[in-house]
Amino acid sequence: MNNRLAKPFLLLLLLLCNTASFAQQPPNIPSLNQDDEYTLGASDVIEIVVFGEDDLSVERRVNSRGNISVPLLGAVKVQGKTVNEVAALLADMLKGDYLINPQLNVSVVEYRQFYVRGEVKSPGGFPYLPGLTIGKAVAIAGGFTERASRKKMEVSREQKEGGRETIILPITDTVAPGDIIIVEESFF
Repeated sequence: MNNRLAKPFLLLLLLLCNTASFAQQPPNIPSLNQDDEYTLGASDVIEIVVFGEDDLSVERRVNSRGNISVPLLGAVKVQGKTVNEVAALLADMLKGDYLINPQLNVSVVEYRQFYVRGEVKSPGGFPYLPGLTIGKAVAIAGGFTERASRKKMEVSREQKEGGRETIILPITDTVAPGDIIIVEESFF
């Protein structure tokens, strides 16, 4: 290839390589706003990354008591806390005795399931996905039966303080992890 054609070819090649690197997005990055407000509960899976300390970086499922097991620290209560609150708690616990200035990140890897029961074709538990609406949750459960009420759904939702609250929501409302959606039978 002569020198006159080589320069434009190399420039084009560099441009394509740079464009390809911008187009690639890291997979499965949750919305920051959602994780900032989302409170952890039993069956959530979180990842703890302690920068510069590979032995302390772990992935853990929150147990039924709301705890996770962390190297050096043992059982740590995380239920009802956001990932930012857990990161601050772990940093405080590691600081001093174990690390001088711990830098860590906590993220949700897998949300706890939501459940659909009542007048749907395939009731059961399903993996939660951010942005899920009640209508989409019903579709995941196989759709409505012929006798199902299609207007408003009864939803049993976990409360931050503990316990559950049952509310009536329109089909366009969003689902939260751990929700139990009850599709009632229609009388008309």
